[in-house]
Amino acid sequence: MATFTQPVGLTINLTNAGFVAGTTSTYTTTATTAFAINGKFGTTLAAQTNTASPTVDANTGVAFPAILADNCAALVWGTTLAGTIAVCQGPSVALAPGVTTTVGAFIAAPQFPALPENFCPMAYQIVRVSPTGASFTTGTTSWTASGITCTVMKNIVTLPDRPQIA
Repeated sequence: MATFTQPVGLTINLTNAGFVAGTTSTYTTTATTAFAINGKFGTTLAAQTNTASPTVDANTGVAFPAILADNCAALVWGTTLAGTIAVCQGPSVALAPGVTTTVGAFIAAPQFPALPENFCPMAYQIVRVSPTGASFTTGTTSWTASGITCTVMKNIVTLPDRPQIA
């Protein structure tokens, strides 16, 4: 006989906050957040418009490392239990060599970062840097800088079970 185990300690995003890249290095959301971390409702955050992106990795507590030429990394956007937007950056992964400002193809999908316990993922994106692009630093480099390619932020309920390239 099969038994059902009730999920406990679930961390889940309950609404599509509509994360999008704002102007320069900012972010915008189109709806109020609603989420639970380890089974507890978090503090909601109203929609944001061209709000300054975090400059410190929520997982490490230090400034984001630069993503260098011919490399890519995954960024995971979310919120803390207190309702603060936070970002975690995955490790840099080498790309196939690109040409001037054109980014190279994926050799392997970039890995999602480790996430802190006080964090609910709500969106992710992939940032790639071309051979001639200046390095990309989350929170300070413009999303549209020359030689930088950023995917549209993918709004999620939970983090996908494996790395993504789109």
